[in-house]
Amino acid sequence: MTDPIVSQVLAADTAVRIAGHRDAGGARLAVHDPTTGTAFAEVATGSAAEAAAALAAARRSAPGWAGSTVAERTAALRAIADTVEQLAGEDEWPALITRETGKRLAEARAELGLTVAYLRITAELLEGQSPERFDVVPGTRHEVTTRPLGVAAVLTPWNFPVSIPARKIAPAVAAGAPVLFKPSELAPLSSLVLAEVCARHLPEGLLSTVLGTPEEVVTPWLTDPAVRVVSFTGSTRVGRLVAAQAAPHFLRTVLELGGCAPFVVLPDADPAAAAETLVVAKYRNNGQSCIAANQVFVAAEVAGEFTEAFVAATRALRVGDPTDPATDVGPLAPAEDPARMAGIVADAAARGARVVTSEAAVPASGHFAAPTVLLDAPADSRAMTEEIFGPVAPVHVYRDLAEVLRLHHATGYGLAGYVCGTDLDAARAVAGRLRAGIVGINTGTPNTPWVPFGGLGHSGLGYEGGRPGLEAFQSFQSVASRPVEG
Repeated sequence: MTDPIVSQVLAADTAVRIAGHRDAGGARLAVHDPTTGTAFAEVATGSAAEAAAALAAARRSAPGWAGSTVAERTAALRAIADTVEQLAGEDEWPALITRETGKRLAEARAELGLTVAYLRITAELLEGQSPERFDVVPGTRHEVTTRPLGVAAVLTPWNFPVSIPARKIAPAVAAGAPVLFKPSELAPLSSLVLAEVCARHLPEGLLSTVLGTPEEVVTPWLTDPAVRVVSFTGSTRVGRLVAAQAAPHFLRTVLELGGCAPFVVLPDADPAAAAETLVVAKYRNNGQSCIAANQVFVAAEVAGEFTEAFVAATRALRVGDPTDPATDVGPLAPAEDPARMAGIVADAAARGARVVTSEAAVPASGHFAAPTVLLDAPADSRAMTEEIFGPVAPVHVYRDLAEVLRLHHATGYGLAGYVCGTDLDAARAVAGRLRAGIVGINTGTPNTPWVPFGGLGHSGLGYEGGRPGLEAFQSFQSVASRPVEG
């Protein structure tokens, strides 16, 4: 029997959920389908009153959940995972994700699978965490225990509207912390389904969802003394604003921001295999991923074969309806992004780059942009110095690895990187010289919930995933005890 939760979220007509209540006092927001460019839903957003109500609910729920057992928390996480997995096998939720974001239907299902993994792996990580005891000082025992840091503010983007919230909510819940959740304005409905699923299996008020303006929602949260940690994924520009608000209150911050990932093809790389890896690293999720390959550096020794293979693969990509299994690249979620892609391409062409696009027709309506390769991309072009966040791939031929590292480090970003080569030791040595929180060697999908993921420089600070992702929502207490001598 089909679970009605998605239809219930759509029927609720609001982007607010606080302790089971959905009343919203903010402006109404249209939700658009990037495939057509037209609105398909409208939701009421929250105001300062809803932000305050969410804070009150979090304070009420905090003591009880902080005192819950590991078994109770892991059971809740696994129950949420089971429901997500069930819904992933049905049609409504994946179709909604596709309709809001433009990602292919197969990728929407994969995102829900990743969400399940984050929930279950976080439960395992919590079970593997235990108090530590040290007998290193004669006559004194040191014991280290964890406790929830405090209420967590979770602020998420549109490009992965379910898995990124899960990557933050799961460790917060595992740590024993209440969550204040603000989803993205571009894809709120997919996130609200996750919030509804969580509400089924968590105490009332532990997770409150309010979509609203930063001034009315985020600022009250980040200035309230009950909130002790903020986890944000989004642009570097907005990340700076979040960090500035958090700093006066000494909030712990986890900021996963923009990226300009280098993709380095070494002289010994297999050109065809490297091109296949780049297709995944560049065009996955329509190119709208924070870890997408951005600067493509190919060694002169293999540049001809590699470029031929990658251009052929790009030309063969089919652009169109993301619900069609034959589609390779769907529309871009923000309405302004096709024009932004055109501007990046025009800048590179004006500086001497050769432009090659996919041969398939691009739909005239909707937010579509043709997958594009920029051959001989100048080092000072926008494509090589900015985060592209779309299906444009600048290719720069190099003869000296030092030049690659200089251009890579000059961007200031440090989120992800890629290296392709047959000598794994040499590839690992290059990976070690990249400023990147995660590096894929001969793979375009380097991330997994088991390992920490975070950025350096303009790409943020703090970690998600793995044990550090859980510890981001925990505080530690060390107790030293000595027996009283009689």
